[in-house]
Amino acid sequence: MLIFSYKLTQLHARLDEQIRAEIKRRIPNSLRLYRLNRLRLDVKHRLRARALRLQLN
Repeated sequence: MLIFSYKLTQLHARLDEQIRAEIKRRIPNSLRLYRLNRLRLDVKHRLRARALRLQLN
């Protein structure tokens, strides 16, 4: 269980890095930024849901 949470945390950090790199480009790709932000938000929601489930158990 903890390994999966750790991997989600790593994925969130990688997506964050990719978002920052895309923003720094001379002409950022808005579609790519949208997709990366959407993925990052999905990962964040999954992490939060897992944390809530662990607290309830």
